[in-house]
Amino acid sequence: MKRAARVRTALRLRPLPALALALTLVAGGFAAWAGQDWYGAAHDEEAGYAAQRDAALTAGEQAVQNLNTLDHRELKTGLDLWESSTTGDLHEQLAAGRQEFSDQVKEARTVSTARVLSGAVTELDDRAGRARVLVALRVTVKAADGATSDKDSRMLGELTRTDGIWKLSALGQAPVGGNPAG
Repeated sequence: MKRAARVRTALRLRPLPALALALTLVAGGFAAWAGQDWYGAAHDEEAGYAAQRDAALTAGEQAVQNLNTLDHRELKTGLDLWESSTTGDLHEQLAAGRQEFSDQVKEARTVSTARVLSGAVTELDDRAGRARVLVALRVTVKAADGATSDKDSRMLGELTRTDGIWKLSALGQAPVGGNPAG
């Protein structure tokens, strides 16, 4: 009985060290939990896949917009942007036809401006560095006489990751669905 009384007295006389010990244990437990949670998030394959999907979508939308925007007054800059946005066969086709296309745009004196309305990644193979995107955009064309026209279109693009950067390797019109009833 005497011993229990001494322990109770000792605890009453020294509450601060007991509180400090309890807070230290709680803080240590929280730090261990937070560290484990952070490590799990940093090594989550789904998060890495989502980041690649987002990067591919952003690059695909920008590249499709780039290839649908061209000003006859700044032709070299626009065509350089086209080439820097592409890779593979598409890049080769643009480079090979650059002079002929440049002459046509200079003669027509048009300005086309594209704006992305929406986009989606339809396929992603992160390991192979390939992706497909569907991009809806509105292209406004201003003719030499000042007349403007808007055209909405959907484009299918294929992307290839080159040196860690997603670039457009193919581009075409997306087919528009027919009457489902028949």
